Formats: sequence, C-alpha cells, structure tokens
Amino acid sequence: MRPPASFAANLAASRLYLARFAAAPTLHLIGGVPAASASGSTFPNLSPIDAKHLGDVAAGDAADIDAAASAARDSFEEWSATPGSQRKRILHAVADAVEARADEIAVVESTDTGQAIRFMSSAALRGAENFRYFADQAPGASDGLALPSAHHLNYTGRRAIGPVGVITPWNTPFMLSTWKIAPALAAGCTVVHKPAEWSPLTACLLAETALEAGLPSGVLNVVHGTGETAGRALTEHPDIAAIAFVGESATGSAIQAQSAATLKRLHFELGGKNPVIVFEDADLDRALDAVLFMIYSLNGERCTSSSRLLVHRSIHDEFTRRLAAQLDSIRIGNPLDPATVIGPLIHPRHCDQVRSYIELAETEGATVMQGTGWDGAPRGGNYVAPTLFAGATNDMRIAREEIFGPVLTVIAFDDEADAVTLANDTDYGLAAYVWTSDVGRAHRMADAVDAGMVWVNSHNVRHLPTPFGGTKRSGIGRDGGDWSLDFYTETKNVAVAYDTHDIPKLVG
Repeated sequence: MRPPASFAANLAASRLYLARFAAAPTLHLIGGVPAASASGSTFPNLSPIDAKHLGDVAAGDAADIDAAASAARDSFEEWSATPGSQRKRILHAVADAVEARADEIAVVESTDTGQAIRFMSSAALRGAENFRYFADQAPGASDGLALPSAHHLNYTGRRAIGPVGVITPWNTPFMLSTWKIAPALAAGCTVVHKPAEWSPLTACLLAETALEAGLPSGVLNVVHGTGETAGRALTEHPDIAAIAFVGESATGSAIQAQSAATLKRLHFELGGKNPVIVFEDADLDRALDAVLFMIYSLNGERCTSSSRLLVHRSIHDEFTRRLAAQLDSIRIGNPLDPATVIGPLIHPRHCDQVRSYIELAETEGATVMQGTGWDGAPRGGNYVAPTLFAGATNDMRIAREEIFGPVLTVIAFDDEADAVTLANDTDYGLAAYVWTSDVGRAHRMADAVDAGMVWVNSHNVRHLPTPFGGTKRSGIGRDGGDWSLDFYTETKNVAVAYDTHDIPKLVG
C-alpha cells in the first residue's frame, strides 16, 4: 500500500485536483467526447467533509443514455473482434496510466466520498491490479471446452454478449468500477457506466485515463445522473444486453423489474448483514483486530463489513469490554489527514439514517457505546463516531437491517448450533467470518453458514481468481476469475458428427 502524503500536502493536492471540477460542470463521456446533458440539466456535488460545493455535474436522462448506448453498440463489433492479445495490451496500458495518476485518484476519491486517505491511497493501485488481472485473461476469454461423445465431437466457445451497463456505488467507487469494467472490456464488451450520483468524480478520471491510454472511442462511455432517471433508462434500454450492479438490495429488486421486458442478463452484488463468529478457542487478539478493522475501516460503508459480532457467551463480556476500550483510539477527522481512520459519511441523508439506528438501539434495549467524536468537525460535515451496540439480540432491527456505517452489533451465542442459527437468521448472505483454533469446527461452520464467502481466521482478503458474491438478498452471480468472464460472454456449443451414428428414417 502506498503511504499517503502529509495532511498539508493532501489539502494542497485536493485544491489543485478539484479546481477543474469547480471551474466547469463535470460532463458525460459519450463516444469518446465529453458531452453536456441533452436537456442542459446539472446537479450539485457537495463535499461530505463540510458541505462545500465541489462543482456541478451533468444530469443525464433517457436521451443521454440512448446516445451512450448507441456509441457502445456502434463500437461493439470492432472491439469484440479485436484479438484478445491486443485487448490485453490496451488494458495493461490503462493499468499503467491509472498507476501514474494514483495520487490524483486517491485525493479526489477521498474528498468526494469522505473515505480516509489512508485507505484510498491504494484505490488506484487496486484498480490497476483489476485491469492487469483481467487484461491477462483477455486472450483466453473466448476459449471453451472439448466435450466428445461416442458419435460427435462437441466443442464450446464464448463470445462477448454485447454492450453492457455497469452501475456502481458510492462507497469505494473507483475500485468497484474497475472490478466491473475491466472484465467486461477483457471479454470484448463495450460499456455504458452510470456511476453513483453521490460520488461522480473518479468515474470521469477512469474514463479519460482509459481513453488517453488507447482504449478506442465509444468502448467505455459514462453517463452521470440519478438512478431514477439515468439508471432506469440504462436498465430498460434495448441495446444493453446485461447489467452489472453493485448497491442496495432494494435497488437490485427495482432493476430486476425494470430489465424484465428486455430479458437482460443481470449480475447483482448487493447488501449484507455479515456475521463474524468468535469462539472461545480463537486467537482473541487477532480476532479483535480483525473485528475492529472490518467494521470501522472505510467508515463502515462496506458491503462485506462484519456488522454483526456473534461471540461465545463464555468470553462475551470480556471481548466486548476490550472492543469498547478501543473506540476512543479510533480517530475521526478530515479524510485527507493520514491520521484519520473514520472520515465523514457520504451524504447527509445517509448520515441521518445511520444516526437514527443509534436512537433505535436505545429504544430496543441495547447498550450504546461510542468513541470520541471530532470536536473540531466543520459545519455541514457528515460525521458519526465509532459505535458499539452491546447486549443485543438477533430479533432487534439493529441486528437485522444493514446500517452501512461505523456501527457494530454484539450478540452472544451458546454453542455451534446456536451460532449457525443466529448467523443464518438474516435476509442476507454475502460474507461471514469464523474465528476458532479447532480445524474441524472451522470446516463445519464454513459449510453450515449460508453465505457466498466465508473467511476463517481472517478479515476480508480478496484474491481475484476466486468467486465473489452472495446468497439470498445479497446478490445474484459471482465476480472474479472466469466467473466474471462467463457473465460477459455467451457460450455456444458446436456438435460435429463422426458420421457413425444412425439417422432416423421417417419414410422408406
């Protein structure tokens, strides 16, 4: 991970990099050309740090999505026919260009989202890693299998599905955008990207960087706007063959309904209420560090955050006490300060929602513990202190609803069976974490917990070849490795006869 610069240097860099967005509206990129909205409409982009105006952004609607979809359609035949080796070279060039702008991307993302620079300093590098990994997959993206039978040789192949829509969230927008866009481009698809309206800026940096690195015009298009207008137009557009979406479960349900008429292929990475299960025989020091990291890093605005702590009753009180003792050491502050762990939440509306759960916890009978706030927080900032709900039960709303902030709910369990029941008693099934020194128990728990991903004695460590995704209301499909390429391609089977099988005769 690249170490962030000093607070003063980051502030100066923020003024420098953000000046362009304040000077003129942030535009769409359609067919390789920056474009204002057809309607001329814009919306304001406000800083989560202090509510200051960062600039205006083009507000796209159906006309802009149609223009972008047309550009993606017109570019698709040539891009999909581009040899995989050439797509690999271009995508590696994009990765190089992203790395060259790593400091700019980190500062802009931190300012635009409120995420601490200590975490965003690696955002561009992780994005470049996504491009490099999938660039290397591009030459084999169309490969298939030989499946011989007694009288036929069957073989399969894959081809790009067509222009696709990518709709990304606001929590770590740059990295998550590359996670979707890189495999789509590697597979030979063209893309219309609709970034979250609360964090629009690094989507512009990614698109212009890719264009400058040699990605052909029209292969990657960006349209800004709200989900209700630009997002809906994209999910309903007949030229868009598939939608890859990361965001809230309720929005995923809406997209599923909107795309039904055009029978789009869908990939959803949605919400979670992920359990971290700590048994009495675990390495409690490592478990404590992992629990703290997975809920209080990235402002708790992380789909895989371990937001429900299930801890064995024999160690519940002591483990909870140790957690609470750490809250005051988790520093809240300006996200551009390298010492900051928790910055402002993305938007006042989201901040109010997170705060409402603190009031709810007291009403439901949980004990609320909070760390030290930021006395010098600027007016208009969206700051929430690290929060712990102790003495909770799994039927409380604070244990069932995704809060998506720096808030941890602690629940005691009695034995393995109880832990499994509590872990699975949720509408979600994205991730789970198990801490134990018993190898057999680790495997039993990993098998029994209903989640798409389980980490044992670890926090979330992403390995790009592995499948990433959830069950139940946490999603449909998997990202990573060949699972990503399979989503962006259609598989064809060809059966060639050996001329040894009997042909049925209807006459004669």
